[in-house]
Amino acid sequence: MTESVERKLSVSNDSTLQPNSSTALPKSSQSLEALKDIAFGSISGIIGKTIEYPFDTVKVRLQSQPDTIPLRYSGPLDCFRHSFRIEGIAGLYRGVSAPLFGAAIETSSLFFSYRLAQNALRATIYSSQQDATLPLSALVACGAASGAFTSLLLTPIELVKCQMQVPLSTSSVRGVSPISIISAVYHHHGVFGFWHGQLGTLIRETGGSAAWFGSYEGVSALLRRYNQRDGHPVATQAGISATLPVWQQMLAGAVAGVSYNFIFYPADTVKSRMQTEDFSSVFKGQRTTFWAVGQALWQQQGIRGLYRGCGITVGRAAPSSAFIFAVYEGLRAWFS
Repeated sequence: MTESVERKLSVSNDSTLQPNSSTALPKSSQSLEALKDIAFGSISGIIGKTIEYPFDTVKVRLQSQPDTIPLRYSGPLDCFRHSFRIEGIAGLYRGVSAPLFGAAIETSSLFFSYRLAQNALRATIYSSQQDATLPLSALVACGAASGAFTSLLLTPIELVKCQMQVPLSTSSVRGVSPISIISAVYHHHGVFGFWHGQLGTLIRETGGSAAWFGSYEGVSALLRRYNQRDGHPVATQAGISATLPVWQQMLAGAVAGVSYNFIFYPADTVKSRMQTEDFSSVFKGQRTTFWAVGQALWQQQGIRGLYRGCGITVGRAAPSSAFIFAVYEGLRAWFS
């Protein structure tokens, strides 16, 4: 992107995701903003996860299929039918408690650390800039930083989630519950076992969050320019930049969700396979690394294996991400 185009985007790329920091906020206001990020991010994350969880279950089951021919499931629809026939709707929502908690942690952490990263850039690199609005490239960097931080919190939660989502016949823990899985992980691998698959989560979250926030901010900027050019009414508040209509927020959020999930999907596939392996394999000297799992999957199934389940993931990411951003932006506007 050229400097002139980026500058145009940055001028009109105002949203509640970018704090209005033309003047320094007192510490009490900064604390309030942080609490809003945590509270509103948690609510929007839980709503988004409730919408997408059955599709996420199908995705994990497709990703974690054993390396046998023929495969257990021929595709997403076959996996959905097979799972629903055997386990019902409860099976598709099996283990949802940990992901709901994880969604609240993940989304609140993303929005919270995204705002912190923006404030840090304004206090350092862009300290001499009178306009508080950051260019798009800086917002992408802030998204990457927020994803890297969030990955440390998310890996243990996703480890439990993935173990609960695989079919009972292939799970490495019998009588699956979050407590039994946590106990098994600690028994076999200790505290650091909860970060098994961390590299995959780090790659997915760092790159994915850069694409997530970058896509949302970029599309929002384009929509604001379109609204201003065509004279469409845009809601504004004193001291706060223009707010997009809800449907445009959801459109930008849907694009962000697709960008997040598609670009770095292979890292998520490798992570899921690592986090659904048998805990006891460590005693047999079989515990694998991220690169070993990725190389084996590439040799066995090629690019199709790395992107197995991507279609259903992207399909569920669009509405989920749309609701996340719309709810978050709506709550911030309501309580501003």
